[in-house]
Amino acid sequence: MMTTTKNKYAVNEHGYYGQFGGAYIPEMLHRNVEELRRKYLDIMYEEGFQQEFQQLLKDYVGRPTPLFYAARLSEKYNTNIYLKREDLCHTGAHKINNTIGQILLAQRLGKTRIIAETGAGQHGVATATVCALKGMQCIVYMGEKDIERQAPNVARMKMLGATVVPATSGSKTLKDATNEAIRDWINNPADTHYIIGSVVGPHPYPDMVARFQSIISEEIKKQLQEQTGTELPGYVIACVGGGSNAAGAFYHFLDDESVKLVAVEAAGCGVNSGMSAATTQLGTPGVLHGSKSLVMQTSDGQVVEPHSISAGLDYPGVGPLHAHLYKSGRGIFVHATDEEALQAGFMVSKTEGIIPALETAHAFAALEKLNLKPDDKVVICLSGRGDKDLATYMKYL
Repeated sequence: MMTTTKNKYAVNEHGYYGQFGGAYIPEMLHRNVEELRRKYLDIMYEEGFQQEFQQLLKDYVGRPTPLFYAARLSEKYNTNIYLKREDLCHTGAHKINNTIGQILLAQRLGKTRIIAETGAGQHGVATATVCALKGMQCIVYMGEKDIERQAPNVARMKMLGATVVPATSGSKTLKDATNEAIRDWINNPADTHYIIGSVVGPHPYPDMVARFQSIISEEIKKQLQEQTGTELPGYVIACVGGGSNAAGAFYHFLDDESVKLVAVEAAGCGVNSGMSAATTQLGTPGVLHGSKSLVMQTSDGQVVEPHSISAGLDYPGVGPLHAHLYKSGRGIFVHATDEEALQAGFMVSKTEGIIPALETAHAFAALEKLNLKPDDKVVICLSGRGDKDLATYMKYL
């Protein structure tokens, strides 16, 4: 059962986590966002909604996903490593948890047309999937560069009946796809719901997406209790672009200060190389895509183009919850370069027989950076599978 949060890291009534969050939107979108803000909690926790949501998570998505004790990885790092297998969800990543929730919400709001943005393509596939399931029109905006490097996911979206629209401005990646999706929503406010794929955007999106993804940490607690006799790990590690898989994996541990929350950002070619996406290291407070957060920007507020080998982490901002976890010191933020992520991806594949998404490979790269002890319990959110990234991996094999 998805539960409401009481933690001190929760969003406040104005949509802020500490100094970050809010809803900075054009007037044309005010009605839609305000309607969502007023209704999202009542709809989400209504009994009929919860029943349908939980049923679909179980019978369609395949939840609960396993918590796998990675024996060889544990031996290699002389600690206890558990993998939360979100890669085993239908469509191959955690993204489906959120799209199932949002399509049910859109139905109850009377919307008939769905738009989404996608970087790595997993959110696009998950959105196209639930639109097919519910018989709704689906338009997915995707950067031209990402369309090239994520061809398998583009093919999947099209087969599921979605229209994939290339974003051809700027860096032609996730930021630009998001810009295009927002433009579409401004032009079609009455019949369209925008399924945002991460814990970004105007309030209530960061909170809503985190709640839909909180099933991850809810299951971790139960599964760890069954396997070890305690529901609290020492560490929870997750990669962070916008940060939805991390928000879901951290959610039910936010108030347990004994649990170290490790967020791994993409350093690209190096944090100070000019080709990076390590937002907490390089960002300053600013507004991006409808909320105040940490943003990679110039002194006059122009967004700096990010870079990562992984399309899903190639974003110049971070969700406001994560910005707050960083600034408050509750989260431990580390970063991994393209090279470190690639090596980690190959290592996990050969050690455990699991090929992780390039995004997820960044989380595994953090194992080299933490001072882990033999009795630590470390949970890594294995957020997605690596099929979509095989062409990139193969270049380096």
